[in-house]
Amino acid sequence: MHSYLTSTDEQKRRYYQVIAGAAAACQPEVSNPSLDNEKLANESAEVAIKVLKSRVGQARDEHDQLAVLITDAYATVAIAYRRAAAAYTADKEMERLGTAAVHLVTIANSYINAESKWVETET
Repeated sequence: MHSYLTSTDEQKRRYYQVIAGAAAACQPEVSNPSLDNEKLANESAEVAIKVLKSRVGQARDEHDQLAVLITDAYATVAIAYRRAAAAYTADKEMERLGTAAVHLVTIANSYINAESKWVETET
């Protein structure tokens, strides 16, 4: 997180792109109207956790900044969705971390959506 806080605008843009991409990749492929928001968030968190575990298990080079960034993005998404699924109600520290992760995912998605709209109006 320290590197995010001290990053340049271009680095933050890259963080937002990767986080928004990870969040989108964790969405259920088929919308199920019978699932409530908590269950949808839990399913998305489980997908992010599976990807995270796979990436950690396959990690080869801790100095590969892009690989680390992608892994961190999936960890952020997993924590955010677990917070949205109310998984951290008994653990206040994780609840605070989850809230920060939710904010970061929201900022990333908002940034990417605004950037897409800006590109559309320019073309």
